[in-house]
Amino acid sequence: MSVAAKEEQPPVADIPQLMQELGVKAVAAARVLALAPTKVKNAALAWAAAALGAQKKVILAANERDVAAARAQGLSAPLLDRLVLDDSRIEAMASALHDIIDLPDPIGVVAAEWQRPNGLCIQRFAVPLGVIGMIYESRPNVTADAGALCLKSGNAVILRGGSESLHSNRAIHACLVTGLNTAALPAECVQLVPTTDRAAVGFMLSGMTEYLDVLIPRGGKSLVARVQAEARVPVIGHLEGNCHVYIHEGAELPMARAIVLNAKLRRTGVCGAAETLLIDRAAAATHLAPIVRDLLAAGCEVRGDPLVQEVDARVRAACDADWYREFLDAIIAVRVVEGLDAAIAHVRQYGSAHTEAIVTQDASAAQRFLTEVDSAIVLHNASTQFADGGEFGMGAEIGISTARFHARGPVGVQQLTSYKYVVRGQGQVRP
Repeated sequence: MSVAAKEEQPPVADIPQLMQELGVKAVAAARVLALAPTKVKNAALAWAAAALGAQKKVILAANERDVAAARAQGLSAPLLDRLVLDDSRIEAMASALHDIIDLPDPIGVVAAEWQRPNGLCIQRFAVPLGVIGMIYESRPNVTADAGALCLKSGNAVILRGGSESLHSNRAIHACLVTGLNTAALPAECVQLVPTTDRAAVGFMLSGMTEYLDVLIPRGGKSLVARVQAEARVPVIGHLEGNCHVYIHEGAELPMARAIVLNAKLRRTGVCGAAETLLIDRAAAATHLAPIVRDLLAAGCEVRGDPLVQEVDARVRAACDADWYREFLDAIIAVRVVEGLDAAIAHVRQYGSAHTEAIVTQDASAAQRFLTEVDSAIVLHNASTQFADGGEFGMGAEIGISTARFHARGPVGVQQLTSYKYVVRGQGQVRP
């Protein structure tokens, strides 16, 4: 933690009071936001997007302060990549807010409706979850994405970003508050925990059951594991993104080469980056060497089984732990497998149920893979880096869920809702 961050946080003794105050304000704001018309929520998002553009220099200056401190503390290259903002990334944040504006408002939508023989009319309506607690690391764009998604879905949110992005998060949060104030919505609809003290995280996990309806962690394995282990409210999130690309014997080589390079190296620090490459033995003679050499030439470390090691002396021996590993770096584990069944079995044994892809022109093989691989996202002939709410047309995402409870895959506005039943009668009583 930087000296500046230490100086800006309140004493530990104040944390319970601080967090309770945030919770009380969030509950009150959530009641207002749940009833806000779509046009008002959209106006808040539009003003927030405008503020991001107007405050670009302020945001970049705040980010430079965070990046300098992170470099001084030896933050890894992938984590630095997540932290750094530039003009294009700020523009992407603003663009994501406009995409969210264009999404249908999920609140109040009748998901189902039917009438009983006794004349009762029953409807199932979408409603907000209530107050969401968001705990995340590194990526300051999450402040904008999470705040906007929660706002559009009628949820108040308490954001607790990482200490490494403190100043960036504050600058971005100020833009969201500008949007809320201009649209005459409570500023407390989107609150940012004003301290980097880790006691605040502990209090969110165990001391705010009266205020929080759900927690969403987004960050490294240790953070997510802690949230899942200690939280006393429901959690939406994923522990790891150990994503696979399987090159089937029916794969076209040019397509396979392009997909593998993109899936691994477009951005190595995102949860949708490929960490394991499986190549069918029937395609090994034609596909293995070109793909492995592409990766090596692009600066990617390759760890492989004995067959993969024969391709190039630079390939390191893979150990069993590598098949489980989310590298989040320019490192990939490569294995030759004995057909489709073996590929599916490997994913089942070592995968984290996040995102997997098959590359093949064989439609029946592709369908088997898509059906039998039980991950949140499965792709055919496309890069795993499409595991992203924005790429799914959701405007943005608050995270990727690998759970089977409530939400799975990209968590957007639709996934941030629950439902209630409205029953209309004409005086019916139950016999």
